[in-house]
Amino acid sequence: MLAKVLSGALLGIDAYPVEVEVDIAQGLPQFATVGLAEGAVKESKDRIKSAIKNSGYEFPTRRITINLAPADIRKEGTAFDLPMAVGLLTATGLVPRERAARFLFMGELSLDGSIKSVRGALPVAVAARRWDLDGLILPAANAEEGALVDGLPVYSAGTLGEIVDFMTGNLVLEPCQVDIKSLLGNAARDEVDFAEVRGQEHAKRALEVAAAGGHNILMVGPPGSGKTMLARRIATILPAQTFEEALEITKIHSILGLLPAGQSLVAKRVFRSPHHTISDAGLIGGGTHPRPGEVSLAHNGVLFLDELPEFKKNILEMLRQPLEDGQVCISRAAQSLTYPASFMLVAAMNPCPCGFIGDPQHDCICTPAMLQRYRTRLSGPLLDRIDLHIEVPRVPHKDLADPVDAESSEAIRARVEATRQVQCKRLAPYTLYANSQMQARHIRKFCAVDDEGKKLLEMVTDRLGLSARTYSRILKVARTIADLAGEESILQPHLAEAIQYRGLDRKAQ
Repeated sequence: MLAKVLSGALLGIDAYPVEVEVDIAQGLPQFATVGLAEGAVKESKDRIKSAIKNSGYEFPTRRITINLAPADIRKEGTAFDLPMAVGLLTATGLVPRERAARFLFMGELSLDGSIKSVRGALPVAVAARRWDLDGLILPAANAEEGALVDGLPVYSAGTLGEIVDFMTGNLVLEPCQVDIKSLLGNAARDEVDFAEVRGQEHAKRALEVAAAGGHNILMVGPPGSGKTMLARRIATILPAQTFEEALEITKIHSILGLLPAGQSLVAKRVFRSPHHTISDAGLIGGGTHPRPGEVSLAHNGVLFLDELPEFKKNILEMLRQPLEDGQVCISRAAQSLTYPASFMLVAAMNPCPCGFIGDPQHDCICTPAMLQRYRTRLSGPLLDRIDLHIEVPRVPHKDLADPVDAESSEAIRARVEATRQVQCKRLAPYTLYANSQMQARHIRKFCAVDDEGKKLLEMVTDRLGLSARTYSRILKVARTIADLAGEESILQPHLAEAIQYRGLDRKAQ
């Protein structure tokens, strides 16, 4: 007796169909799983056996062979428990073959027959739209996640018995419905606000420019000057996330099982702040069986690296590809995977190891050799890829004691969103949405400067010995500043402001 049931598995952030073939033959009782099944899949036989018996059904005491096709791709996880159990019950004749073949099943079985949540339900639901199916059957905890995708009904099931009754027509299950507009509109209110930041007007202006153009930024200042406080608020001034962007980042969180209970969509811009002791696989992604890292978890959001020079140098150098390409490619002997990693990098560092060089209130105890070693931890190519370098000085007491709130995040975000709309309209023919994404041909077309601006750029480039990449980034930042000012052309004041945001280039002279 042979039965076939459809399930899905993950390859990177995408999914592919897995056909679960169940054969029950005469012979001594045996349960074999083939098709490159890893440990958790092979262990499923004990869970399946107990779940079927405790649900009130008879488990066949014969030779059982289950094949997961395609058999040349490694299968992992517990999501195959449910399709394997349904396949067994179909092979015994309890579930109609024709009806079982029209649905996709995912779920982990408990010993009592209840169904637990699994990772990757959303990517499978996205891919299943292209397959000829009548619907998806998912655990109750994953149903809303799968229902985010239009075009295919998603049914929620709590137990194996409910699924059998649904397949045999003894139970009616209603498709799960999700109000996407409500999910996006009712995103949790920001817990932090720029109104709480006292002083630091220069830094707040730079962060506004960075958010408006999607530029990377590095803040340099002594301990306690407010670098982390500023960084944690930059996500509150970024434009609201579209549904397509939310779907992309939700897929990544779903793959890693990081979606909080009761939350089916990551509606807000993400803010990731890994510790400087993180490994290269933790930051970039990878491992024996590659998984997304922090750069992918920060996709369409903010990646904050505090104490930037404390990160291992080889890890920082790995940031070059995602900063340049907006994605990260991980190659292993068995496979190569590409994960999205289009994030805004916000970094912070002290000006020296002790943090007090240039501080009028504290003496710096660093030797020139210590200072040189500290600064060389950040390579020139990495700094070239960070558009704005700004100084964040200590806040004077009069600013700290000011009882008047500063400008709110909502007011700043309104200007940022208006500026992004200008950029989207300009760059729409090139499928770009922010000035930071412009390449050489876009810069030549949209970042032309007048004669005065050319003279200023020539003088600064020759004096500071700027690289071609830095030159291009100055033009992109100037374009953003002009957009914030509502100007069609890049004027000399816009260039001058963009140049003064290259603080580390000036200090290198």
